[in-house]
Amino acid sequence: MYLIPQPKNIEYGEPGSHFTLSYGSYVVLEPSCGEKLTAQAKLAVEALKEELGFAPALTRGTGRPGDVILSQSEEMAPQSYRFTVDEKNVRITGGEAGVWYGCQTLLQMAAQCGAVLPAVTIEDEPDIPNRGFYHDITRGRVPKLSFLKKMADKMAYYKMNQLQLYIEHTFLFRDFSEIWRDDTPLTAAEILELDRYCAERGIELVPSLSCFGHLYKVLSSQGYSHLCELEDSEKMPFSLRGRMHHHTINVTDPESLEFIKGKIAEFMPLFTSKQFNICADETFDLGKGKSREAAREKGVDRIYIDFVKALCEFLVENGRRPMFWGDVICGFPEMIKELPEETVCLNWGYAKYQREEETKWLADAGAVQYSCPGACGWNQFVYLIENSYENIKRMCTYAVKYHSIGLLNTDWGDFLHVNHPEFGIVGMIYGAAFSWNTQIPEFDQINRQISLLEFRDREEKFVGIIASAANQSAFGWETAIRFRELGVAEFAEDHKAYIAQQLDLLDNAEEKNRNLEEIKGAVYESIARMDSRTKGLVKPYLTAMDAIRLFNELGRVVASRAYGKNYGSLPDAWKLAEELENWLYHYKEIYRSVSRESELSRIQEIIIWYADYLRGKENLG
Repeated sequence: MYLIPQPKNIEYGEPGSHFTLSYGSYVVLEPSCGEKLTAQAKLAVEALKEELGFAPALTRGTGRPGDVILSQSEEMAPQSYRFTVDEKNVRITGGEAGVWYGCQTLLQMAAQCGAVLPAVTIEDEPDIPNRGFYHDITRGRVPKLSFLKKMADKMAYYKMNQLQLYIEHTFLFRDFSEIWRDDTPLTAAEILELDRYCAERGIELVPSLSCFGHLYKVLSSQGYSHLCELEDSEKMPFSLRGRMHHHTINVTDPESLEFIKGKIAEFMPLFTSKQFNICADETFDLGKGKSREAAREKGVDRIYIDFVKALCEFLVENGRRPMFWGDVICGFPEMIKELPEETVCLNWGYAKYQREEETKWLADAGAVQYSCPGACGWNQFVYLIENSYENIKRMCTYAVKYHSIGLLNTDWGDFLHVNHPEFGIVGMIYGAAFSWNTQIPEFDQINRQISLLEFRDREEKFVGIIASAANQSAFGWETAIRFRELGVAEFAEDHKAYIAQQLDLLDNAEEKNRNLEEIKGAVYESIARMDSRTKGLVKPYLTAMDAIRLFNELGRVVASRAYGKNYGSLPDAWKLAEELENWLYHYKEIYRSVSRESELSRIQEIIIWYADYLRGKENLG
């Protein structure tokens, strides 16, 4: 039997000793359980019905033999729980959150054992108290509310307790319509509903709003472009690279601070959380435009920290705990002492074999920090699962070593969030598992566990299969974007250098495509082994693998035409264009099943551009 996260202490009873959860059983809330646990117990009963086909009744009082008994203990730590199964009862005792986590353990047992549960004693609590997931809903995709609720359900199942959504402009601000008018933003009512939904499941929905860098839609608007660090920001030609690289706010204009405060003031009352993430990362243009003189006089580090400090103090004045990304302050970590003492530094690092130096620097400077790894899906059709495992493993280890108070696992949407967001579940589970228990399983071992428990693959192969798919990419989405944007003069040389590094991958493109066909065959075979509730992900994965294959073929045509590469034989370009267009039809169907329209049109535009390129229209501008 697998449990994710792996409990700290687990002892099984005598072989054959078990408890049968019958249709006549009750889930009994003892008097110690408050209103929140009562509502959560109802959720657990509903989930048991989905697993078993019947639901035990819910009541309050004193349990009897045959019941599942829930008890809240003031003597136990809030997130700890004790879970026992014997021949008479299932008993879950713990702090308020701990009892809820124990219910998830019961659900995972029922998913594998049905109604006949083996005798067991579990003592458990997390290594890291705050275990979160960070999802980009700005740069390409705005998820449907139904998808975000499903995400919260998954997080609860794996004992996570924080969720953040990255927002630059994809919220329907009352006073800033110019920044969201051509998108499909979340509304205040939806955030209020999601906040309530998360809270019921023990998850804190923490507001996150870009407040310094990464303000493309805001600072390229007619109404607010005057607040941009660079002149004429509204006249910059659109490019996917450019919108992530520029559009830092001018900290020397007093209106900038008041403008950002106004956005925060409208946004933060929608959340019950008393924390707020101002982001403040990747301020690439700071000191290069309107603030150049101030940067020369005071230093870029000084004008950076002064603006961050002003925002953090504003949040503290309003009863919120500030959070911000730590990439910039890692260059001058001692300045973190100038921020309010409760400020949390979100220390991110996404390399496969991420080093620990930044975590140490911030710890030595006295920072209160979260460690922030990545699910490694950005710019990929299929997530880089092995990279994700290695990255998250290291960052969780550093978090414990340097006493980080949280783990915030990130899923970014660079270059239009082309991947299917449900693919992020594997990386999400890694973060949940490794932050709870930093005795981390081997890669193949945890993948077998996830294959069975999440994807209901009885042969425990599914995650291993999909993990091999991303390695077959020879001409990835980012390479395709960079080739498409070679005409953007500012980034042309950088794009050329990147593409040149990638071209050698195409030498093995045909072999990679043969591998993909074998992998797809294995996915098709897995359908017979999977639960009906998880088969819905098969088509998205197969479609993503087809995208890798088609782009590999596309890359060979591009390399031949534009770079003089000789492959002996090339695909029929017209036929490949038709395949791309047919693929796009299925991709859009899948996209719209979980996401609003948002920037789907930009993805469609890129696919059509390449279809025209294949048909010989090479001078497309």
